Amino acid sequence: MRYNEKELQALSRQPAEMAAELGMRGPKKGSVLKRRLVKLVVNFLFYFRTDEAEPVGALLLERCRVVREEPGTFSISFIEDPERKYHFECSSEEQCQEWMEALRRASYEFMRRSLIFYRNEIRKDPLEQFGISEEARFQLSGLQA
Repeated sequence: MRYNEKELQALSRQPAEMAAELGMRGPKKGSVLKRRLVKLVVNFLFYFRTDEAEPVGALLLERCRVVREEPGTFSISFIEDPERKYHFECSSEEQCQEWMEALRRASYEFMRRSLIFYRNEIRKDPLEQFGISEEARFQLSGLQA
């Protein structure tokens, strides 16, 4: 997938759904845990050096898996290359849980499934739960006229 670097930098400056300083270790062997400012903006996870305004990198949260590794830690891997994992360390178990849930909800595919679900819920007739069928309502409205 191609990205325009200036557009990504502009997106990284947008208000974040979540942002925190987390420990992060990249997928390379021998990679060490580093403190990074991590920001979730739409379906991108940006990570910054703690003293810089421009992102070091970004992960597009599509076709990925978010998995708890150890207490207070989770990883992100991608379906195309499951062995390549980005590891994150949180300051608490609660923070870890919040990040994992937010990251799972951030993908386009999740948003699409949610939209389809709610669209179907809206189409349901609220009177059906009371046992009033569509046919009965039309009969009642004909009596009132």
